[in-house]
Amino acid sequence: MGWWRNPASDTQVTHGERFWLYVTAFIIMLLLVVPTFIVVPMSFSDSQYLEFPPSNWSTRWYEVYFDSPKWMRATVTSLQAGFLTMLVATPLGTMAAYALFVSGHRVARAMFLFLITPMIVPVILIAIGAFYAYGRVGLNNTITGLVLAHTAMATPLVMIVITAALRSYDLNQERVARSLGATRLYAFFSITLPQIKFSIVTAALLSFLTSFDEVIIAIFVSGGSNATLTKHMFSALRDFIDPTIAAISTIMVLISTVLLLAIQFISSREK
Repeated sequence: MGWWRNPASDTQVTHGERFWLYVTAFIIMLLLVVPTFIVVPMSFSDSQYLEFPPSNWSTRWYEVYFDSPKWMRATVTSLQAGFLTMLVATPLGTMAAYALFVSGHRVARAMFLFLITPMIVPVILIAIGAFYAYGRVGLNNTITGLVLAHTAMATPLVMIVITAALRSYDLNQERVARSLGATRLYAFFSITLPQIKFSIVTAALLSFLTSFDEVIIAIFVSGGSNATLTKHMFSALRDFIDPTIAAISTIMVLISTVLLLAIQFISSREK
């Protein structure tokens, strides 16, 4: 009972008073995790259909996935789009966050809210807009168009992460370097960047995940040889029930989990 009455944080709120919060968090986590506990066993089924629990265990559908040129091409497209989105969104989001943070102008807050609107508006609106805009310039069904659309989704996330890092950073260190003759660019790369590097890595991984897991925009603007893995999965579920989907979902969950654990590890290093 001692733990029950101990403070849960720096305040005087005890674990007992927070018990309702623990229960709510557990229920939400359970609802999020249970589908994974169902999909993973189904991926090892030998049945022609999605079956839970599996009557016979097999790696058959993993073999189908790795032996399929269509699935492999889609996987390469998703990885390529995610990597390129990370390379574009990370520096763009970092520069925007830095510029708005150091400006100190009243308009900066309004600009920040404007730049993160892709996270606020429904994704379907962005997908439809991108589809019609790309149709005029020939970017539909191209990696370039997919990366640009995913960058619009990932950049606001990068901005939020980098802005949070800059708020905990003493900007006077950079000002001192500039007062001693360093240019703003040199002061940023030599003073500021090393101190927020873990946040930049975290933002880069999140931008990769944003692109890799995205499906709605991919349905509209990707296709043919440049169709993403998520679009092929959606089409497979719509047209016919393919147990290969369970195997692919398990692999995607594994990739996402590893990257999220890496983000948590990086965040703990920064603290």
